[in-house]
Amino acid sequence: MGKPTATPATSDQDYFLTGWRIYRKVLDLNYMGHHEVYATLGEALSDAPSGFAFLDIACGDAAGTARALAGSDVGSYAGIDISRPALDIAARELAGLDCPVSLIERDLHEALAEWSDPVDVAWLGQSLHHFQPEEKRDVLRSLRQVLAPGGVFMLWEPTLLPDEDRHGWLGRLAARREHWPEVADDEWKVMYDHCSASDFPETDADWLAMGHGAGFSGGRVVFTAPAFINRVYRFDG
Repeated sequence: MGKPTATPATSDQDYFLTGWRIYRKVLDLNYMGHHEVYATLGEALSDAPSGFAFLDIACGDAAGTARALAGSDVGSYAGIDISRPALDIAARELAGLDCPVSLIERDLHEALAEWSDPVDVAWLGQSLHHFQPEEKRDVLRSLRQVLAPGGVFMLWEPTLLPDEDRHGWLGRLAARREHWPEVADDEWKVMYDHCSASDFPETDADWLAMGHGAGFSGGRVVFTAPAFINRVYRFDG
């Protein structure tokens, strides 16, 4: 399940207002490994320089990243999202950080294409899969240009099994329904309909190839969610 923000495939801002509550419920219940995902991000921060600049791409409500950054030596935080309701919540979630916080309401593709300030750590979670392959590559190329030398890029996205298509992935997602007893049927339908319309996962090989093609090095899997529904990848600048 991607973050409930407006995307190229679902541009209705009202989706956030409905989807956010469901997304937070799934997050809190840890049905898709959110706790471990953000713990993995927190571990990566230990490799960042003192006072590192952090870029949160398609930040949504920033709840997970706020927890990962708590107590770290972050020097600045910038979050990009197309959803104003999401950014309003993010402002509250990030209020405890002891660093400047900038929240930018803009399409991530456009924002990255014009970004000029180098960042030490970039995080893109559950959003790139809303784009088509060439658009994904464009986003990654733009991101590579803003990552400082020695920087870290963490990518968290839905992942196809080898030789699987998106219909196969959706079938595996549907099979998770029985493992999510505290999600009501109407909530499941909202989430699954969104994924059916908007999610375009890639295989491990394709995610890694896209990262390497954009100029990143050292791509590897650092976390796998239950049932291989999604994975976290780490790339170096």
